[in-house]
Amino acid sequence: MSTMTRPLIDCSLRAAFAAASPGFAAVCHRLGYQAGALGMRCEQTEGLQTANGFSFDLRTPFTKTVHTTLHGWGEGDSRPVSEMLLQAASGLMSVHGRATGGARPLGVDYVSTLASVLALQGAIACAVGQLRGGRFERCDISLYAAALLAVGQYLAGATAPEDTEHLLPGRLCADEQPPFVSADGVRFELEALEAEPWLRFWSAAGVAREAAGAGWRSFQLRYAKAIAHQPTSLLAAVAALPYARLCELAGESGIALCAVRTLTERARDPDAVLLLAQGPWAFSFTDQAGGERLATRSGNLPLSGLTVVESCRRIQGPLAGHLLASLGAKVIRVEPPGGDSLRGMPPMAEGRSARFDALNRLKTVIEIDLKSFAGQAQLKELVRDADVFLHNWAPGKATEFGLAKGDLLQVQPALIYAYAGSWGSDSDAPSLPGTDFMAQAWTGVASRIAAASGTRGGTLFTALDVLGGAVAAQGITAALFGRFVANAGGSVYTSLAGAASLLCTDVLEAAISGGDVSPSVAGCGVFATADGLLAVHYGCGRSRTLLCTVLGLPLTADLDELVPQLAQALLAKRTEDWLALFEDAGVPAARVVEDLSCLPVNALASRSITIGAYAQVNSPWSFT
Repeated sequence: MSTMTRPLIDCSLRAAFAAASPGFAAVCHRLGYQAGALGMRCEQTEGLQTANGFSFDLRTPFTKTVHTTLHGWGEGDSRPVSEMLLQAASGLMSVHGRATGGARPLGVDYVSTLASVLALQGAIACAVGQLRGGRFERCDISLYAAALLAVGQYLAGATAPEDTEHLLPGRLCADEQPPFVSADGVRFELEALEAEPWLRFWSAAGVAREAAGAGWRSFQLRYAKAIAHQPTSLLAAVAALPYARLCELAGESGIALCAVRTLTERARDPDAVLLLAQGPWAFSFTDQAGGERLATRSGNLPLSGLTVVESCRRIQGPLAGHLLASLGAKVIRVEPPGGDSLRGMPPMAEGRSARFDALNRLKTVIEIDLKSFAGQAQLKELVRDADVFLHNWAPGKATEFGLAKGDLLQVQPALIYAYAGSWGSDSDAPSLPGTDFMAQAWTGVASRIAAASGTRGGTLFTALDVLGGAVAAQGITAALFGRFVANAGGSVYTSLAGAASLLCTDVLEAAISGGDVSPSVAGCGVFATADGLLAVHYGCGRSRTLLCTVLGLPLTADLDELVPQLAQALLAKRTEDWLALFEDAGVPAARVVEDLSCLPVNALASRSITIGAYAQVNSPWSFT
C-alpha cells in the first residue's frame, strides 16, 4: 500500500486570504483548512482580490493553473452577502424553521462550508479534466447556488404536481418535536428504523399503542419533511423517567438513544482530534500501477468519460453520485430487484418520487441482487470498466457480500473505492445508528444549533447528510487526481462525523486548545414586515449606521433598545418596499423565503432552477 495519504501534495492554493470580505470570511477559513488537509500549500497573494466574491488559484505540477471564483449571489450581482442572508433567501431558514417554531438561522456557517467544499471540488475536477486532455482552466460558483443545492429535495417536494408539500415555518410548536427531554433534564435523540422496536419502547414507557403509532407516522417522515410532531403523551412519558432508565428500555426494545453532546465534549474524543488533523476524508492508494485510465476524455465537463458505479440509499451517497454526474461522470446506480422503494414515496411527479428524482435523475439504473452470488459477480463486471465504486452500506456488508475494497481492486486495479459512512473510524465509532440526527447529537452540531436557535436540539433539515454527500463527492474527485499522482487505484473514506467536524472546524479547534467556544452575537435577525419576513443586519459599524439612518432610529441606542425599535419600525412597510430602500442605502437585507414553491419564480433563484415536472436545482458549477 502506498504511503501517500494526501492526494494534492506538492500543489498549492493561492488567494488573498487576508483580504476576504466579511461575507466570505467563513468560506476563506474552510477553504484554507481543506487545502492544507489535502496536502496543499496555502499562499497569500494580493493579485486575486475580488470586489464581490472570493477567488483562488489551484496550481499543480501537472496542469495549468485553475482559477476559481466564488460569487455571492451570482456573477455580476454586487449586493452584500452573508451567511444569514443566504439562508433566508434560499429557503434554508424556512426548512429549519418547520420544526423550530418559525424561520430562523441555523447558527452555523452551513452555506459557507458547503460552498467551500463545492468550490474546491470544482477546481480539482478541472485539474482532473486537464490531466485527461481537456482545457478546464476556470470554474465559477456562487454561495447562493450552494444554498439552493442544499434545499433541492425540499424544493422538489414543494413543487411536485401530486401531493404537493406545503410546509411553512412556525406552524408547529418546537417543544413538540425531537429531541426529547428526560426527567433529569437530559436532551436526547432517538433512532428507530422500524415500527415494532419503536412501539415496544413506548409501550414499556407506558404509552398507549395508538398514540405511539401516531408518533411513528410523523417520526419516520422527518428525514423527508423536516418535521416530526409528537403526541404530548410520548413527550410526557419520557419526561417522567430518568435518562438511565430510558437507555435501559431502549436497549431492551431495540432502538437507540443519544444524548445531545456539546462541542466541548466532542473535542475530547480521540477521533475528533484525528478528523481535525486529516480533514473529513481518509485516503489510501495501492502500490499496483493503474492510474493510466485517466488518459481518455469525452464531453464538455471535467469528469466526462469517467464511470461511477453507485450503490447507495437515502441522501448522503446518492447526493455524492448526483454531484459527480453534474461534473460529467456517467453514474450507474445499482438498486435491488424491483427498484429502490423510495422511488414511490410521495410527492410524485410523472410517476416517480420528486424528492428521490432530485438526487438520482442524472443516473443510469440497473437492478442487481447483491445478496446472491450471481449479483455479486454482476457488480464486479460493472466495476471492471469503472473508475469509481461508491457505497454507503451498513458496516460489515461489503465484506459479507465479498465486495470489500480488496475484492474490487483485484478486479480493477485503477479503481477508486469510496465509502460514504457515518462515523470517523471503526475503532472510535459509537454503538449508534449512523443517521443524520444521531450524528448531529453525537458530534455536538445539534448543541451548537440549539444554542444559536434558542431550541432544544439541532435541525430536522438533513444538514449532515447533504454536507456529507458533498464531502464524499469532493473526496472522490481528489482521489481521482491522486490516482494520477500515485499511478494507482485507491480508496477514500468519508463520514457524517467528518462533515460535522468540517462544519464546526473553528469551534472544535478552539475547544481542543481551551479557547472560547460560546456562540458569537452576530447582530442580525429575522423581523416581521407588513406582509412577510425580512432578514437584516443591525449589529455594528457601517450597516447599523445605514439602517438607523434609513429608519430614523437613534444611532446611540444599544442592542437591547434597538431590536424592539427595529421590530416595530419594519412593520410599517411591505418586504419589497424595505428591500428597495435598503438596497439603495447599502443595508444588508434579504427576504425570508417561507414558501419554497415561490423560489422558481424568484428572479434571483430562477437562474439556478429548471422547471420540469418539478423545480430542479441546476449544477452549481460553470466551467470555461
